[in-house]
Amino acid sequence: MPTRGTEQRGVGSAAKEVAEHASTLARLELELAALELKRKVAALGVGIGLVASAGVFLLFALGFGLAAGAAALALVVSTWVALLIVFGALVLFSLLLVLVGLSAIKKGTPPVPEQALEEVRLTTQALRSNGSHE
Repeated sequence: MPTRGTEQRGVGSAAKEVAEHASTLARLELELAALELKRKVAALGVGIGLVASAGVFLLFALGFGLAAGAAALALVVSTWVALLIVFGALVLFSLLLVLVGLSAIKKGTPPVPEQALEEVRLTTQALRSNGSHE
């Protein structure tokens, strides 16, 4: 005579157990994904911080380089003339960057996919012409 401990479990209880295991597995996978995402976001934050710090130091390095150039010019001309020359070179370089940037902006405006629109127009025209010949 079967007892409670030795009774065969029914299909319903086995399905319930499988569903519980699947639920536990899904929850653990979600936890793993959350931990992995947290680790990656932390690494991304550290990386962005380091790159930003490098940018700040590069800006200081550029300033010191320009100061060194002005100091070298000061050996040949007066200090104020050397600083004025470096200032003028920076202004000219900035103007050149502005002109190139404005040219790039003009090429990119309006931000409309002109080639794609032309293809749509040609496709529509081709479909209409095929439809009228039938």
